[in-house]
Amino acid sequence: MPVLRKYRRETSEISCCLKYMLFTSNVAIWMIGLCVLAIGIWAWNEKDMFSNLAKLTFIALDPAFVLICIGTITFIIGFTGSVGALRENTCLLAAYAILLSILLLLEISFGVLAFILKDKGWIKDQATEGLRAFIIHYREDPDQQNLIDWIQEDWLQCCGIEGPTDWESNNYFNCSSGAVGSREACGVPFSCCRRRAQEFIKNKQCGYDVRKKGYPVERHIYERGCLRAGEDWLETHLISVALTCIFVLLMQSADVSKIIYEKGCVTAGEEWMEHNLILISTSAIISVFMQILGICFAQNLRADIYAQKSKWH
Repeated sequence: MPVLRKYRRETSEISCCLKYMLFTSNVAIWMIGLCVLAIGIWAWNEKDMFSNLAKLTFIALDPAFVLICIGTITFIIGFTGSVGALRENTCLLAAYAILLSILLLLEISFGVLAFILKDKGWIKDQATEGLRAFIIHYREDPDQQNLIDWIQEDWLQCCGIEGPTDWESNNYFNCSSGAVGSREACGVPFSCCRRRAQEFIKNKQCGYDVRKKGYPVERHIYERGCLRAGEDWLETHLISVALTCIFVLLMQSADVSKIIYEKGCVTAGEEWMEHNLILISTSAIISVFMQILGICFAQNLRADIYAQKSKWH
């Protein structure tokens, strides 16, 4: 009489929930990184950067280059996490955990340095130098031009670093450029102009001649430098962060007699950060938490894989 043997299905040590949670989340990160990378490469190609290496002088200030760097890092992290989880590859999972750990350490180090150096003027000096480079090369790169216009007009409502006179360092807006026929001489970009009531299409020539002697006292531009405006915002509105959106709207419409931005972009940036301190802090905490969670998930999945392999042996 044959002996009937009962076979018990061996249970897997690998958690399917953990595996596919890690896979799904990293596929999304992978796709986002790929899109950002594609946008950066497309922007570089549109500016013919690949065939004209002479334009790489100010590469660190190029928004397209920043997108390429962010997209590449995000793509690599998403790839190692998703493929490592799907294929149960311990090497890729280890690389994923290491990359996230390095990124987390860099973020923490940057935050600590920013807190330590905030009173020593280093951050302000770096922001000032960056804005000065944007102003000097305003017409040389369309991406940088669009970025400084967005900062002055849409984000911070300011003009220059300390004020509109900072645009004297740009060859097109320098008062002496009038001798060579520049219509923008002794002026400022249109992004320094305050939008008038009932104005749907902004006048691109609104900043012409506003810095010339004898120009009407009531100029329709922002007179305040972004650096000073940001400092004032940080110093005086720390407690009212919860009412940021309402407060910003009130600040923008408080002085209806002036149609141009008076604040410099660095100062306005500091004000924006103070008004959105809770939002920025919350985002940073969530980002750090998600990275730590990703590291833990990757390490747990690796441990499960090793446990499963030990049963095979």
